[in-house]
Parts: sequence; C-alpha cells; structure tokens
Amino acid sequence: MSIPVHPAPQPAGTGEPAQAAADRDASEARRGARSGAAGLFGAAVNGLMGFVLVVVITRGYGTEGSGVFFAAIGVVTVAAALCVLGAETGLIWSLPRRRLGPQGDAAQMLPVALIPPLTAALAVATLGILAAEPLARRLLDGAGAEGGDLLRVSFAAVPVVVVMTLLFAVLRSVRPMRAYVAVQSVLLPTARPLLIAAAVLLAGGGLLAGLTGWAVPALIALLVTFLLVAGPLGLGRGARLRARPEEWGSFWRFALPRAASAAIDAGAVWVGVLLTTMLAGAAEAGIFGAVSRYILAGQLAMQGLRVAVAPQLSRLFGQDRHDAAAALHRQLTTWALVLSWPVYLLLAVFGAGFLALFGSGFAGGATAMTVLALAMLVNTGVGNVQSLLLMSGRSGLHLVATVAGLTVTVSLGLLLIPAHGATGAAWAWAAGIVTENLTAVTFARLVVGQPLADRGMVRAALITAGGVGAAATLGVLVGGRGIAGLAVALAVLAAGCVGLLTLPRVRAGIRATMVQIRGGAPSASARPSKGR
Repeated sequence: MSIPVHPAPQPAGTGEPAQAAADRDASEARRGARSGAAGLFGAAVNGLMGFVLVVVITRGYGTEGSGVFFAAIGVVTVAAALCVLGAETGLIWSLPRRRLGPQGDAAQMLPVALIPPLTAALAVATLGILAAEPLARRLLDGAGAEGGDLLRVSFAAVPVVVVMTLLFAVLRSVRPMRAYVAVQSVLLPTARPLLIAAAVLLAGGGLLAGLTGWAVPALIALLVTFLLVAGPLGLGRGARLRARPEEWGSFWRFALPRAASAAIDAGAVWVGVLLTTMLAGAAEAGIFGAVSRYILAGQLAMQGLRVAVAPQLSRLFGQDRHDAAAALHRQLTTWALVLSWPVYLLLAVFGAGFLALFGSGFAGGATAMTVLALAMLVNTGVGNVQSLLLMSGRSGLHLVATVAGLTVTVSLGLLLIPAHGATGAAWAWAAGIVTENLTAVTFARLVVGQPLADRGMVRAALITAGGVGAAATLGVLVGGRGIAGLAVALAVLAAGCVGLLTLPRVRAGIRATMVQIRGGAPSASARPSKGR
C-alpha cells in the first residue's frame, strides 16, 4: 500500500528497552479499556433504544405491517451498504495513520472516500425511485397502495445514509470515542422511536409516516457529525483536500474488496427479511424481523468494542506490532464473552417470554430465536476477528469469509423458508453465521501470527456458560420458559453477581479495569492474575 505511515514508536524486539516496551503496551491496554468502556456504554444505549424501536414498530403495525416496515428498512440498509463501497472501513484504516489539522494530510482523504460512494448512491436512489411501483409488488407484499411511496422514501434516504455512514467513520478516527457514541449510539437511535411513535399516534399510524420518522434522524445525525469533524480535519482553515493519484489507488485497492463484505455484513439480517417476505409472506417476515432485532441487540456489546478499538488496531498493525494487536483482541474478546453470552443463553432458553413483549402474534418465533441465539455464541466466542483482518489490510480475506457465509445463508434460505417460514430463515442465517466466523478466525490466526485465545478466555467462557446455564435451568423448573421463568433466572443471576462481588479476586479485577479506563496504571495489589 502506498498510503504513508508516519513515524511510530519502535516495536519491541528491535532494540527498544524492555521497560519502555512494557510501558507502551500498558498504555495501549489502558487506551483500549477506555475506548472499550465508551463503546460499551454506547452499545447499551443503542441496544435499549433499538429494543424500544422494535416494540414501537411491532405494537404499532402488527405482524404484517411490521414485516413491510422491516422490509422497507432492509431496502435502505442493503442499498446503502452496497453504495458505501467499503470506504467507511478504508477511512478507519487510513485516517489514524495521518496527521490532523490545517497542515495535516487527513482531510485529503475526504474527496477520495466520499465522491465515488455518493455518486453510486445518487444513481441507485434515482433508479429505485423510478422503479418503485414494480419493485414494491415484489418486495413489500402486504403494503397495498402505499408500497410505491414507501420504496420512494427508502431510496431517497440512501444518499443520506451513505454520507452519514462515512462521516461516522471519520468521527471514530479523529475525535474521542465519546463524540461518536453521542451521535451514533444516543442521538440517532433515540430519535427514531420517538418520531415513529409520533407518527403512529399523530399521523394515524400510516407506514409512510412511520418510515419517514425512521429516515429523518439520519439527516440530523449527518449534519451534527459534519460539524464535529470539520475542526479536527481543519476544514475551512486551509486544509488541503486534493489527494495525489496514487493515494486514490491505494485507498480503493483496500476499500473495494471490503465493499462487498460490508454490504453482506450490514445486509445479512435484511437479506433474510426480504427472502422471507418473498417466499413466505409479510407476516413470517415480521416474526423473523422481530427475532433478528433481539439477536442483533445481543451483539451490540461486541459491536461497541469493535467500533471503539478499530482505529487503535490500525495503528498497531501500521507499527508492525502484531503481538500487541493480538493481546488487545484477547482482552476485548473476554469482555465480549462475559457480556454477550448471558444474553444469548437467556434468549435461547426463554425466547417465548421475550417475544411475548411484542404481542401474541410473534410467539411462533421462539424456535427461530433459540437457533440464532446458539449460533451467536460462536460469533461472540471468536471475537472481532473481522476487525483483525480489516485493520491489518487483509480486506480480501475478509471478503472470502463473508461470501462463504452469505452463500450458505441464501442457499439454505431458498430451500428452507418456503416450508418453514421464519424458522427456516433462522436455520439458514445461523449456518451462515457459523461458516463466516470459523473461516474468518482461521484467516486471522494466519495473518496475525499470534494466539487469538488464552486460558483466561476459556475460563471466562466456562464460568459464564455454567453460571447462566444453572440460573436458566432453575428458572425453567420454577416458572417455565415464559416471562415467569425468565424473571426467576434473572433474579438468580443478580444474586450470583452480588455474591461474586464479595470475592477479593473479582473485586481486584474490577479495580484494575476501572484504573485502566481512568487512564492510570494498576497497582500491584489491584492487578488480576495472568490471563485475566
């Protein structure tokens, strides 16, 4: 790649004093902990508001209406992911290696990253608006006369979502993590259910008004994000915006392989929704869409960690510090296990109870919930191996993994959805999830050349699975697999967590993590044992 890498600290093993290397590694761990904590806070807010959004949609529009709504959102999501062309990952990879400010070279990447995706988005939006009526008859079964207008709003939103996505990537790279969290994880997901609820209550509950309420916050987030990135990039203060021809080439050689995999990543769930709509009807698509929102909510902890540390991983790989990158990956994967596995284990056992919150029409999704929740244990168990591949510059290998997963998902979906509806879609997506993650972790181990797991991760997985499994079993025995059993399981888990806090080793580990987040160095008494 010809993108210049600016002078970085000399990696350990090339003459750097051992103490300096240790201090530098500790600094990277503290930076990762602080960013990870901010990302987890954002993920918590995003997950809560995402759940509220689904409740508003399902309660406001029912199974068939929510199926149409989810399909319309899927059109925007898949189209925007295709039009971004992988440039958002290219920005996260390239900007941390560049200088900010009016005299820096970071602002030069804006035209490189923005012009081709925006051109593609405008072309897709124009064609989609012109072909809205015939497309609606295939994609939005059950929308009736509103179908064409719904698709026109969906396609009109594509350029806005594309630019917003790219500016989010810039924000992650040039501002502290809290700025990104404030806009992407708080402002955007909070505004959407509020506006959709207003549409349901004040505009007669029409799907068109609701979809407009979903799209408008993207424009607001775009404008706020632009204001936040203009200062660090030196826009309006003499920053140079013209990149050299070779920089265009190096950027897009990295980004284009990511274009297809990004579209697959962003559109995985929506591919299932659209396939279910076409092959099994809007009602089954509504059930699958509701189930998938729970599944995605459980993944938000890992996503929060990923968006927090991707720029840091890029810096480490740019400095050829594969050992530090692998150590950071192991640390954050342990966090992801402890935070995500309880969610998925509870979803697998008490799917019926969770779906009851959406209404009686969604009870048929309990089996689909169990299947997908178990598949997501694999996804969170291997950690953010996709980020390791992308930030090391191996976007081609990441594309191979995502294509393998998509191929399995679509092939099985065509076979299973017509006969089994939402459950068939869940089996297809689960197989795709497992295929993609096992492929990606194999590639990442070869690229990084360092162990991606350790005894601490295995111990955390066993303790988490054992504790949650015991609580869930007691909940089922006492109250069944509905809301009553879920309440018992949660009470047992809460009591267990309080009990763990009485153990000195657990308290020491928490203190060490909090010291990292605040930016200090853990004292000898606060350091957890090796592997934690």
